[in-house]
Amino acid sequence: MADRPRIVALGEVLWDLLPTGKQLGGAPANFAHHAAQLGAEARIVSAVGDDEHGREILERLKSQGLDTSFVTTERDHGTGVVSVTVDMKGQPTYTIHEDVAWDFIPVTPAVLDLASRADCVCFGTLAQRGAVSRATIRGVVAAVPDEALRILDINFRQHYYDREIAEASLAAATVLKINDEELPRLFELLGSRSALFDFTNIRLIATTHGSAGSTLWSRDGTSVKHPGHYAGPVADTVGAGDAFTAALAVGLLRRLPLARINDNANRLAAYVCTRPGAMPEIPRELLRSLG
Repeated sequence: MADRPRIVALGEVLWDLLPTGKQLGGAPANFAHHAAQLGAEARIVSAVGDDEHGREILERLKSQGLDTSFVTTERDHGTGVVSVTVDMKGQPTYTIHEDVAWDFIPVTPAVLDLASRADCVCFGTLAQRGAVSRATIRGVVAAVPDEALRILDINFRQHYYDREIAEASLAAATVLKINDEELPRLFELLGSRSALFDFTNIRLIATTHGSAGSTLWSRDGTSVKHPGHYAGPVADTVGAGDAFTAALAVGLLRRLPLARINDNANRLAAYVCTRPGAMPEIPRELLRSLG
């Protein structure tokens, strides 16, 4: 593995239309942003529309130091937007608009070459709602080296998931990250509460519990719990889970102990909750402590 781990984030990039204003979002973009801040060489594979929203996304990603070479401009579909409302506890509710650019992410020789050199690929379920992007995501995940991490970040939104997507995604993954609200839905889809490690490539399951922390479960039976961190008053929780996943990925690639990885991931997620939007800049002192 290179000094800077090579990480590929697959799926949606979009605008979250928050009560406080428009914020750049989409789980893969959020994940890549935080992974890059943690020292990874992160690339996003996605698509935006040939419109003002899309051009603004590309400029914003570039201004944050992220490579946009693999974010395609889709001329026949507009840039994705998500309407977000936030309740009194800072919990978001999403209305995700359909038939947008990230539903049509193309697979190209350049993308497959990128995948063949990756140390880690992170993908979710939401971007697989459309046949084109679903085929691209599965093709890219299949193209990464056998030893690479393949992180599935479950994101059940609205009605954009089913058993086939869940099972195929689990079969392709080596690490599963899921929150404790989505876990019962996954068990319901699979028809079993004990099926997750039956997917033979899964080595680690990370379950997040909101402000109550997280648990890492290893295939060998090891479990590491963390009670969560308090970093200050909550602005919103948008993107906190993606920050957690980024710290999880970088920690695993650097072969840190599971307890340290869990602590780092909770600390980063807690900080993100204190700032509006999904992609705040992380203070240098916090980044140093996560090294």
